[in-house]
This record gives sequence, C-alpha cells and structure tokens, in this order.
Amino acid sequence: VQALLAWLRVRDQVLPLVPGTSVPGASPRAALFIGRNGTRLTAQSIWQRVRQRSLQAGLAAPVHPHMLRHSFASHVLQSSSDLRGVQELLGHANISTTQIYTRLDFQHLARAYDAAHPRAHLKTGGSGGSK
Repeated sequence: VQALLAWLRVRDQVLPLVPGTSVPGASPRAALFIGRNGTRLTAQSIWQRVRQRSLQAGLAAPVHPHMLRHSFASHVLQSSSDLRGVQELLGHANISTTQIYTRLDFQHLARAYDAAHPRAHLKTGGSGGSK
C-alpha cells in the first residue's frame, strides 16, 4: 500500500503531456500503471513484461499473468482454507470454478508425499509391516 501511495504521488509528475492538452497525463489519469507514452498498459504489454522478468530471473519456464493469478489463489487457499474467500478474490461466479484449485492442491500434496515418504513406493500386499 505504501509503494502504491508513493507511486500515485509522483505519477502525475512522470506522465508526459497528452497531445492537445496542457495537463500532464490528462487522459490516462485514471490508470494506475502507465506505459512509456503515459497511456494505460495493455494486456499484451503486461504479458511481455512478466515474461521478460521471468526470463531475466532465470526461471525454467516463462511466467505469464494467469500463472501469477493461479499462484495467488493457491497460496491463499493453502494458508486460509477459505474457498469462498478465494472465490470472491478471483471474481468467480460459481464455486465449482474455484474448487479446481483444491483438486490441484491435492495433486501437489500427493506428489510431495510420494517423493518424500519412505513407504510411498512400497507395493501393497507384500510381507512388509502392518498398519
């Protein structure tokens, strides 16, 4: 919040003059984030910026905006277990859309268990220990 408030204080100073006006940033003033020309960022420009940053960071797979949305939803769900809250944050009209994240969460948990638990790879029905 502090970073956004600081940005809003200087945003109008960094906006170029909009053609046909004498006011810096007259038309894109409502945009929170702006591009080089003082205009709103497009979906494509955001996608390109996120991808460039992921490649600069040396991530194995290029990141895209929806991946950030998915990570956000998964982390909130893991920390709070509040499916309705995640539904609201994501703007899903139907709870079944949000429930996809619980299935993905379970799959991740199952893979982590299989990788870490010493008995995960034992065959059932063998002469091993009992429950």
